Amino acid sequence: MTAEGGTVAGVSTDLVVRGMTCAACVNRVEKRLSRIGGVTASVNLATGRARVHHPADVTVEELLAAVEKAGYETEWVPPPVPRAAAPRATPGPTAPHDPAAPHHPAAPAAPDDPAGPTPEEARKDRERLLITALLCLPVLVLSMVPALQFRNWQWLCLVLAAPVVVWSAWPFHLRAARGLRHSAATMDTLVSLGVLASFAWSLYALFLGGAGDPGMRMPFSLLPSAGTEVAHVYLEAAVAVPLFVLTGRHLEARARRGTGAALRSLAGLAAKDVTVREDGRERLLPIAELVPGQGFVVRPGERVATDGVVVSGSSALDLSLITGESEPVEVGPGRAVVGGAVNMGGLLLVRATAVGADTRLARITHLVTEAQAGKARAQRLADKVAGVFVPVVLSLAVTVLGFWLGAGADPQAAVTAAVAILVVACPCALGLATPTALMAATGRGARLGILVKGPQSLEALRHVDVIVLDKTGTLTTGHMSVVRVTETAGGIGRDAAVRLAGAVEQGSEHPLGRAVVTYAQRAAARGPLPEVAGFLAVPGSGVTGIVEGRRVEVRTPGEGLPASLARALAEAEAAALTPVLVRVDGFDEALIALGDGLRPGSYRAVDRLRRLGVEPVLATGDREATARAVARELGITEVHAHCSPEGKAALVRRLRGGGRRVAVIGDGVNDAAALAEADLGIAMGSGTDVAIGAADVTLVRGDIEAVADAVRLARRTLATIRLNLVWAFGYNAVTVPLAAVGLLGPMLAAAAMSASSVLVVANSLRLRTWQPAPKRPGSPAGRASR
Repeated sequence: MTAEGGTVAGVSTDLVVRGMTCAACVNRVEKRLSRIGGVTASVNLATGRARVHHPADVTVEELLAAVEKAGYETEWVPPPVPRAAAPRATPGPTAPHDPAAPHHPAAPAAPDDPAGPTPEEARKDRERLLITALLCLPVLVLSMVPALQFRNWQWLCLVLAAPVVVWSAWPFHLRAARGLRHSAATMDTLVSLGVLASFAWSLYALFLGGAGDPGMRMPFSLLPSAGTEVAHVYLEAAVAVPLFVLTGRHLEARARRGTGAALRSLAGLAAKDVTVREDGRERLLPIAELVPGQGFVVRPGERVATDGVVVSGSSALDLSLITGESEPVEVGPGRAVVGGAVNMGGLLLVRATAVGADTRLARITHLVTEAQAGKARAQRLADKVAGVFVPVVLSLAVTVLGFWLGAGADPQAAVTAAVAILVVACPCALGLATPTALMAATGRGARLGILVKGPQSLEALRHVDVIVLDKTGTLTTGHMSVVRVTETAGGIGRDAAVRLAGAVEQGSEHPLGRAVVTYAQRAAARGPLPEVAGFLAVPGSGVTGIVEGRRVEVRTPGEGLPASLARALAEAEAAALTPVLVRVDGFDEALIALGDGLRPGSYRAVDRLRRLGVEPVLATGDREATARAVARELGITEVHAHCSPEGKAALVRRLRGGGRRVAVIGDGVNDAAALAEADLGIAMGSGTDVAIGAADVTLVRGDIEAVADAVRLARRTLATIRLNLVWAFGYNAVTVPLAAVGLLGPMLAAAAMSASSVLVVANSLRLRTWQPAPKRPGSPAGRASR
């Protein structure tokens, strides 16, 4: 695996880091972890998680100690442990694991806001904000409305402001002191210094500057003023900064929690209990005790507890919250079901096939979590800037203070300008610009059946201009059926050829093979199909094996066929059918012609991709005539038939070599090499685990139209991130100079700083309501390709 920084590391570990408040904190934690040899880290401010890639000999304890040395609380996130006897290949990066760590049972699919405060901490934060507001309100009113300033009003304000400066702002002072012990400065350093400087100046004005006179009146202006006979008190600024920052944090936390709503809703789909049926008796078990192979009951209205296969009963399942598929799916005996689906009809008895971390729901949740842990290139730049931003701001504040004093300005104006710079220049918005947008977008994508592995995948998807499409199972439904069988005169006969072909295809995962098996089973008159030995699949070519002592091959037809089979081949190609040849002991015995229908959304998907500026290219292992027939129906001009897996990968390399940004969509083992070779790999959720594991984007609902939706979502997300970063940088570019020249007071600076973070998060939240383009009436829904 390649870590985000580019270093190959053996182990990936997740940590929860508490106490981070800005991008400078993120930079500080990453630097501290990176001091350990061979370690690279990516820290996400919005989720409060650190994804650490490290050599296997670096223990979790060392990582925890490094974060704690940086001045933050941290804990290890145990990885989900697959419980199935033979785990399926999971998509996405390797699950974090520490070889020295104790064994843990399957972890929850998605912790409920792991980086956020605990319920007790959240309650205390709300109480702190409420009490602060009650104390601040009289101070702000008296300071801003001269008509209400009674005799000794300023001393009442001092009594009310003191608890705000000490108790309300205590978290900022504490984190600032902790950073000082580690020779680091963060947003809390700026807030703490701003509050203390405002309060200290007010104490000077009250006790030594004449502002303590019982009859003192202080005019209010939004702009700083100087040159009056009596020094102004800045108690309103001293209380407004903690009030506005605490309010901003509260609103920001609520908004950030909204960005992770989709992930929490996925976690909420997991059942907690299951009704198992054994020996005709039912009993309720915790889901953690269910094991593969056990039978469980799903009654109408209940959620399917875990992935399985229907043993008896029939019903319709609502999969909308898992795959984004709005139409209910009919299931019956032998059909696979997905954990988290809602049973809308009859009683089902299901045999569990996967539990815990092996289920499809857990894998989807894992992919979304992985995506939210990454960073876009722009955010990595912002974090680097934030690493030096706070020290630069501190230096700038000191410089402005010295300049004003050296120029003979009133000390009051000099202190005001310096305090305003400290308060206004907090880099909160920089740290939130990307992760909040990414969380909202990946969560929205998951609800629509689009899983993106991370920001790098989004960036690649944004710039794709060529998309290589597989045919079978991607543009077509993959539900092949045998249309006709033609046998060789004087051969073993039609029934025997079909029986042997079905037997050898039992080991194949390809839709063609499954169709042949189904047809052979229905046609079999002598019971079950015989076993196959020495099975070998050659991707893109066919399968071979030994059945009842005879060597059987089912493969793509070549040259030199018997006359009857050659005619059948020509007829199949003219009808846009897919022909396969059955050879037994080296002799051509039969030609099986199979048909497949286009997916209902294939035409619309190709049309929408073209409108987005993405050129579709068809690359298939099928024959030329069949491939071109499908391409004609869909309006695809560039077709590559007879494509082996190596040929598809070579095609991708050739396109990339010509300067194109290439995406590949596939669903089978034969697509895995091309998926990995492309700038972006897209797998159909109905495909194989190998294809899904090699892909950067997975279309869970198996709808080809989701490809265009994914491109549009990626473009909207990156546009949102760019707008967030422009706002975050632009805000500081405008407000810092205003504060430096005395045109922005500390109170307005605090309000502006808090508003900047809230606006960035609110802009990201708009992605939660993003909608795919509506289907245009009158578009062809796809026609049968036979």
